[in-house]
Amino acid sequence: MPSLWLRRLRPSFRIWLLLILLGLGGLLVWLDPWDTPLPGPVPTDDAGEPGYYLEDARLTRFDMEGRAHQRLDSPRLVHTPHDDVIRAVTPVAHLFDQEGRLWIASGDQGRLGPGGNPLTLTGDARLFAPEERWQLDTEILHFDADIGHAWSDTPALLQQPPQHMSGDRFDAWIHDNRARLTDNVRGHHPPEGRTATHEDSEP
Repeated sequence: MPSLWLRRLRPSFRIWLLLILLGLGGLLVWLDPWDTPLPGPVPTDDAGEPGYYLEDARLTRFDMEGRAHQRLDSPRLVHTPHDDVIRAVTPVAHLFDQEGRLWIASGDQGRLGPGGNPLTLTGDARLFAPEERWQLDTEILHFDADIGHAWSDTPALLQQPPQHMSGDRFDAWIHDNRARLTDNVRGHHPPEGRTATHEDSEP
């Protein structure tokens, strides 16, 4: 009689299963005490209401042959549907030319036009060519990925140590690995140690 009574008190298989699941749930909560951070406030500005935004985002574009030719990293990407524009905070763009050479562009703000082109960087905009070791600094930099043309209509400083040059306009054609400064161009070219003024210069 006592053994029959003890048998009735023994938990059933379903109860054991429920207890195991509850135990596993508690263990997972204990192992991961940090709550997932809530997303920041929805960005609102003159651009309008966003269709979506991404945080800690990486956006990759591919050419007609399926090769990645442009990558954009940003802490926040915001897309507004009414103009099909993507705006980026402190973006860093990795651009690849037809020969596979890397070019790096950055700025305080970024804007990808409809369809993802052109890319416009504003505020301390920079274009860097690691292989050639030259760097361009300007206020506004545009890049057309379809033809590989980067340009600036704002005063630009082009540096290729120990040389540096400045001008009112800058153009670079990354597929041709060619850059040009025009309008009011001034440059410093050691070892001559003198400042030279050129109407047009091409590094």
